[in-house]
Amino acid sequence: MRSFIKFLTLTLFSFFLNQAAFAAEHGTAQEAEAMVKKATAYIKTKGNESAYTEFNSVTGSFVDRDLYIFVLDLNGKILAHGANAKLLGKNLSTLKDVDNKAFIEELLTIAKSKGKGWIDYKWPNPTTKAIELKSTYFEKSGDIIVACGIYK
Repeated sequence: MRSFIKFLTLTLFSFFLNQAAFAAEHGTAQEAEAMVKKATAYIKTKGNESAYTEFNSVTGSFVDRDLYIFVLDLNGKILAHGANAKLLGKNLSTLKDVDNKAFIEELLTIAKSKGKGWIDYKWPNPTTKAIELKSTYFEKSGDIIVACGIYK
C-alpha cells in the first residue's frame, strides 16, 4: 500500500511540475493584451519605423516566449512581424488558415468596426513549428492594427 501511495504522490507531483513548465513556455491572454498596449504606446513615443525595427527583432523587447507583436495596415499588409521576417511587406488579407478560415479578413473587419478584439485560427507556432490553435488580440491605432497572439 505504501508503495502505491508513493507512486501516486510522485505521479501527481510530476504531472503538476510538467503543467507548470508548460504554462511557463506559453504566453497568456493578459500578457498578449499588455504587449499590444505596450507596443501601441511604443509606436506613439518612438515613431513607426523605430518601433517596427524593434518589433521585427527576434531578440527585441517585444518577443517573449511564443508571444510576439505583428503590425498590419488596414488593407492587410504586414508592416512588422516579430516571428517571421519573410511576411514583411506582404498583403495577407486573403490568407486562410488550414481550416480555410479567412482570419486576416475577419481581423480587419472587426478592427475597422469595433477597434479591437480577439480572433481564433490555426497558425504555425514559432517555437514548436507545429500548426496550433491561436487566439490573437488586436487594437486599431490610427491607420494600423497592432496584434499579439497566444497559442492554446
